[in-house]
Amino acid sequence: MGPPDALVREEAGPLPASVFGPARPPPARAARTLVILPALNEEACLRAVLRELALSCPQLDVLVVDDGSTDGTADVARAEGVPVAVLPFNLGVGGALQTGFRYAVAHGYGRAIQFDADGQHDPTQVPALLAALDEGADLVIGSRFAAPDTGSQYDVGRLRGGAMGVLRLTVRFLSGRSFSDTSSGFRAFSAPLLAFYAADYPNEYLGDTVEALLLACQAGFRVVEVPVSMRVRAAGTPSTQNLRLIYHYLRALLSLLSRAPIRRRERALRNTTR
Repeated sequence: MGPPDALVREEAGPLPASVFGPARPPPARAARTLVILPALNEEACLRAVLRELALSCPQLDVLVVDDGSTDGTADVARAEGVPVAVLPFNLGVGGALQTGFRYAVAHGYGRAIQFDADGQHDPTQVPALLAALDEGADLVIGSRFAAPDTGSQYDVGRLRGGAMGVLRLTVRFLSGRSFSDTSSGFRAFSAPLLAFYAADYPNEYLGDTVEALLLACQAGFRVVEVPVSMRVRAAGTPSTQNLRLIYHYLRALLSLLSRAPIRRRERALRNTTR
């Protein structure tokens, strides 16, 4: 179930006033790019993240999707002149992202970037993701582990690292492809994939990364990884920790395995009706 369109409102900012207003065609010479920041109670981090984005990528538009925050997240975005899509209650990262995808499609963006609001993503890495889109990719994953020989290391801890390894094997089993960072939230999307995800996007935790990756592969989109460096959270508290994290990884694994036959049947049905 996607985000309720009627319950989303956009605050005044440099972009159009209606989140789901009439679509506008992108300029002929270059695809307009939207940076989508899902944010839940990120008041402490958001101002620095938006200013760094504006400094490193001034040519890109930005949309903050306030996912039911109880702090001043939306106020910080407004103060920085960034439009905000305010969700009346928490939908999770998947629901917030789908809101951003629908906004991008409705307003004629040719591509989009998924970017964390907690300071972990480095905006100087954005051009690497966009370059991969320019080369024909539909989904570009910024991988923390794609180039270990460069000396850049990202410590995820033993528990999380083991769980991520299981998910990587599961994705390989279900898609026939190997990826080094299936749960990275630093991603870029082509226009066709934006339209695809605007209509159908997993809302559960980890579904928004791992299952979304599988959906793209199974639908025939071109998926690539590019090595990126990431940072530790600048401030605030992660939404999942310890036992709750274990629960979410187990739920994601069971969900992927149980839905695989359903997705295969749906794909076969679509192929027979073409």
